[in-house]
Amino acid sequence: MVKIYFSILLLFVLSTFSMNLAGQDNSRTIENFNADWKFFKGDVPSASNIGFKDSDWRKLDLPHDSSIEGNFSNSHPATVGGGALPGGTGWYRKTFKIPRSAVNRLVSILFDGVYRNSEVWINGHYLGKRPNGYISFEYDLTPYLKLGSENCIAVRVDNSQQPNARWYTGSGIYRDVKLLITNPLHIVNSGTFVSTPVVDKGLAKIRMEAVIANNLKSRKINLRHQIIDAEGRVMLEKISPLTVTGKRTNSVVNMELPNPRLWSDIDPYLYKIRTSLIEKGKIVDDYETPLGIRSFSFEAKNGFILNGKNIKIKGVCNHHDLGALGTAFNLRAAERQLEILKAMGCNGLRTAHNPPAAALLDLCDRMGFIVMNESFDMWEKKKSDFDYHLDFGQWHKKDLEDQVLRDRNHPSVFIWSVGNEIQEQWGTGADTLGRVWARKLVKIVKDLDPTRPVTTANNDVNSYNNLISSGAMDLIGYNYNHKSWDDFTNAHPGQKLIATETTSALQTRGHYDAPADSMRIWPTAWDKPLLTGNADFSCSAYDNCYTPWGSSHEETLKAFYRNPAVSGMYVWTGFDYLGEPTPYTWPARSSYFGIIDLAGFPKDVYYLYQSVWTDLPVLHLLPHWNWSSGKEVDVIAYYSQADEVELYLNGVSKGVRRKDGEELKVSWKVLYQPGTLKVVSRKNGKIILERNVSTAGPAAKLELIADRGVLDANGEDLSFVTIRVLDSQGNLVPDAAQAIRISVEGAGRLVATDNGSPVSHESFQSDIRKAFNGLAMAIVRTYQVQGEIVIQAFSEGLGSAEIRLQSK
Repeated sequence: MVKIYFSILLLFVLSTFSMNLAGQDNSRTIENFNADWKFFKGDVPSASNIGFKDSDWRKLDLPHDSSIEGNFSNSHPATVGGGALPGGTGWYRKTFKIPRSAVNRLVSILFDGVYRNSEVWINGHYLGKRPNGYISFEYDLTPYLKLGSENCIAVRVDNSQQPNARWYTGSGIYRDVKLLITNPLHIVNSGTFVSTPVVDKGLAKIRMEAVIANNLKSRKINLRHQIIDAEGRVMLEKISPLTVTGKRTNSVVNMELPNPRLWSDIDPYLYKIRTSLIEKGKIVDDYETPLGIRSFSFEAKNGFILNGKNIKIKGVCNHHDLGALGTAFNLRAAERQLEILKAMGCNGLRTAHNPPAAALLDLCDRMGFIVMNESFDMWEKKKSDFDYHLDFGQWHKKDLEDQVLRDRNHPSVFIWSVGNEIQEQWGTGADTLGRVWARKLVKIVKDLDPTRPVTTANNDVNSYNNLISSGAMDLIGYNYNHKSWDDFTNAHPGQKLIATETTSALQTRGHYDAPADSMRIWPTAWDKPLLTGNADFSCSAYDNCYTPWGSSHEETLKAFYRNPAVSGMYVWTGFDYLGEPTPYTWPARSSYFGIIDLAGFPKDVYYLYQSVWTDLPVLHLLPHWNWSSGKEVDVIAYYSQADEVELYLNGVSKGVRRKDGEELKVSWKVLYQPGTLKVVSRKNGKIILERNVSTAGPAAKLELIADRGVLDANGEDLSFVTIRVLDSQGNLVPDAAQAIRISVEGAGRLVATDNGSPVSHESFQSDIRKAFNGLAMAIVRTYQVQGEIVIQAFSEGLGSAEIRLQSK
């Protein structure tokens, strides 16, 4: 029955595709081109030929990350720097038909990102190569298409040269692919640019630029701009006559919108501008541009101003992997990450250290994130043997231009960063390489977008830093060096400060090393191995473990709020990520930096940020309450919206605590005895919140909790199902590590499992996952069919648990 449904669906998609192409009155169509590809892991040079036989190749849909399907191994060339997963070479092929009625239409293919060294052919014709694995690019297919017959796209991806990054990159066509069909007279893809030179509550002056392509003779048209609000109402329309000559014509139109609703991090209201080319009363092309109306500035003394209000950018850095899903972009997985961050009070995101997926910026637009959009992790000087330094000289201009053109209309993008911890920071001479490149890159950005500041993320903040002293940067970016923030105005008079990267604290969810106020700096220096650590490769979640270049979360937050000149901070990192497992090496294979672990489970410090970064009443108690009898245990509470908190052990008060001065937490030292810890927060003597943690007995059962109970039957939607190991009383067992088998039936399938452990070597595709400190995660994906999804978890001695979801 399911096979019949899929066959009918495929016929519908193909017929819709043909109708869209055939309709000469259609101004433009953008087709999802992710379905029905074939993939081969390895190198087959003849696979670019149109007659190549690929019948035995694997069928799959994009986006796809071939590396995440591999096994963890210390023998992989990327080693722990890249997550200990394989690179390699792979080929993708797709056949498709274009109807004869599509004559005189232009067809382009748009790749949002291919890692890396992609080469593309259409019907055996070579279209080109893009070494950069993070950049979006397109090719014109029109001259090589065979109308009414089968066409074949072939893509070779080469990620075999390792190492080429310090983090996990993934391999393959790991972002969306689309087909763009237009008339010869059309608006160039990424060819609009909207800016708001004047914004206040009463009026927004809007400047709209459009680049129009025309491969026919000179013609007179009408150019229509419509400003449309979030409810779909046309708020303003302006029609201008235009003569289109030559291959490209630039148009600039100014508009005024009265009483605009402003975009902000707490109210990310979105308009859009629909730009139409109208010839003889007929719409020849339509193009939509997002519009978020906001004003902002950075000031030397007062930091960041958004819509006339002084606010702090409370951000995190994130790499592009999605945990157990690898780097294959999924809209729901990315949305879930942003939802978790937003609930923490986060309003900023730095795309470390490369251009993000285009759809991630769409999410940031509508969810209210202040994005620092980063371009490069290195310039000409390498960080690893086969990284982008090999291609920077030839490709930097094209890659940077394509990034800015694609992303400059996103209201969430506030800052461009053209480099992270660039090696050209250092060097002597009147005109060093670092200064030359800094000025070149900033000019490339400013030529395309003069409305946003440009920075670099610098781990050396001294005056001899070539990037800082180049005079090219609008913002001075500090990585770490939080003790230098207070002296910034003296060191760089009149300059503006952004903390591009902070903290680098290390934590394992659910592990605690006492005493809590004894700091562990692991390793002792950035260039030295860790000589002593924990035998289980853990780091303490007390916020008392950090790198020698970093600091604790609490210390960094205090410095952040102490200095109004610090416009914002981006914590390293929001989520744990694959690769770079500081302070350990193998068998660790993922990072410890995250406020949230790889599976998406918050670590304790998440609630510290929530207590500082939100207006919510917060009360969080740590650690767990399973210890040796008589042991002195540090008990900590993070709280907000209260005057005081009181701790009870088995009903006996252990004292009232209040935060004084800059303090962000309260603590007690308690001699352990089994039972229940309870903490109560009060304001004006009235109880606000209570939290309990009890001694857990032996593991007795499983519990399943889904993040969403109703999913979209689109073949892409996901449910993240938390599996908890409980005792007979329903308490989480804090050290539970039982193996759990997960099965899924009905209208969905299991696509990945995880537990958040940095040292787990189980395949993410395995249906058996050990719990880590009492928790595991199952990720379920819908089919393109409605119905019930039944998820079961079973563990020997614990029995089974079940949850049912609906796919609609």
